[in-house]
Amino acid sequence: MKRPPGVILAGGRATRMGGGDKGLLPLGGDTILAQVIERLGPQVSGLALNANGDPSRFVTYALPVLPDSVSDWPGPLAGVLAALDWAAARGDATVITVAADTPFFPRDLVARLTAAAAGMEHPLALAATPDPERGEVRHPTFGLWPVALRDDLRAALASGTRKVVVWTDAKNGRTALFDGPGEPFFNVNTPEDLLRAEAML
Repeated sequence: MKRPPGVILAGGRATRMGGGDKGLLPLGGDTILAQVIERLGPQVSGLALNANGDPSRFVTYALPVLPDSVSDWPGPLAGVLAALDWAAARGDATVITVAADTPFFPRDLVARLTAAAAGMEHPLALAATPDPERGEVRHPTFGLWPVALRDDLRAALASGTRKVVVWTDAKNGRTALFDGPGEPFFNVNTPEDLLRAEAML
């Protein structure tokens, strides 16, 4: 079975880090984004980056840069739509997304998302981790998305939908539960988080 391509979502405004691109912050002698690329690259058939603004700041990574096609910063669903449109142009049936500020996600992420969505007419699954109170917590920027639903998502965004799980629940999206040790979806939001990520490396 052909592996899906992957898109790294870097379209956020990083307000808690004082603005700028969190993925370009230094980590482990390189950048957070480089760590994400190293982890995702072997799992997918191609890579692109969803980001807004001047794409030249990512030139060293030699990846296609996909801007949001929806204005006014509508959130990660706009990045998912950009990923779906890119995958459609490539002739792919699905696409994987990950966050640019989360450098420790599982190395079997794609395989497990794909397995979770097996048998669905339109494969759709989000990563999740156990939670003692809620049962599980979904990580909505880490997902497997079906190209066949891209126009549905476009219409949902136009009608005001912003929360990922609102749209995925309406499409009967599934979850892939990652219940191993550690914090695989730890993300860097603050300067303190960046220090912690260095320690986790």
